[in-house]
Amino acid sequence: MKRWCDAAEVPADLESVVTIGVYDGVHRGHQAILNETIRQARERGVPAVVLTFDPHPVAVHLPDRPVAMITSLEDRLDRLEAAGIDGVLVQHYTLEYAAASPEGFVRDQLLGVLGAQAVVVGHDVRFGAGNCADGDVLVALGEQFGFDVTLVDDLVADNGRRFSSSWIRELLAAGDVAGAAKVLGRPHRIVGEVSHGFQRGRELGFPTANLHGDGLGEIPADGVYAGWLIQRGPENTRVYLPAAISVGTNPQFNGEIRTVEAHVLGRSDLNLYGERVAVEFIEYVRPMMTFDSLEGLLERMDEDLRVSADVLGVPVSTRVDPAKVTAQ
Repeated sequence: MKRWCDAAEVPADLESVVTIGVYDGVHRGHQAILNETIRQARERGVPAVVLTFDPHPVAVHLPDRPVAMITSLEDRLDRLEAAGIDGVLVQHYTLEYAAASPEGFVRDQLLGVLGAQAVVVGHDVRFGAGNCADGDVLVALGEQFGFDVTLVDDLVADNGRRFSSSWIRELLAAGDVAGAAKVLGRPHRIVGEVSHGFQRGRELGFPTANLHGDGLGEIPADGVYAGWLIQRGPENTRVYLPAAISVGTNPQFNGEIRTVEAHVLGRSDLNLYGERVAVEFIEYVRPMMTFDSLEGLLERMDEDLRVSADVLGVPVSTRVDPAKVTAQ
């Protein structure tokens, strides 16, 4: 997939079928629009292209109301590529860019930069200065400028609620990663570089890969989860390692920094420091807790390993020998 970070990088002779949106999470509703974009592109023999935005428009227009992104930009692009998209223009979103008229946006970017033969969007599309234009305006501009427009109906769940990024954020904030997976169409994951922690887990027999900081993607509510740590393997393959995942500040030890710590079940031989890995959340196990004694904590962590192994369908493992941990 071609990735363009500036309009000047897009080939001057490009013709395409275009879809427009932030596509945060690339959830099931997004996938319906992407599938239609790809279908029309294949019929026409041109690339399927996404015009997306970074940072999120809400963060620009309402800087006091930051938006927690479900996926990092890198992961969003990976998801779009996996969906079958041929090219993505990541438009740097600014107030100046947002001030374009609907006609100017269509003429200068959709046609002038991306060579749109057709545009595929959801019925809730808004564009132009102040979001003044909607799908009906886009259809009219398509007739004026000579490109086709398809408005895709919302995809809704069995309960009648439309699939949306805001719904996913609600579920993740509640720790309902299984529910979020139903809206996403796959498990939720975050991506980041493994960093050094306080190494308390290693000393207790539970060495962990630690991720923290901005840009990981939306982190679920504090607690313990069963999931997978995903490494990059040879030739860009992925290696899935079963894990018990802790999210929070580690209140047992009066921690202050919120981190994601993934203990790969039964493994003491991994050295992941500095690697970019993904952590995939499958099921909520329990809330973050404090215990009256270290032995109480260890007994509960042993139970976390058993529950996580059962959820993931892998053999049960026990805590490892701290002396055998190889990571430095």
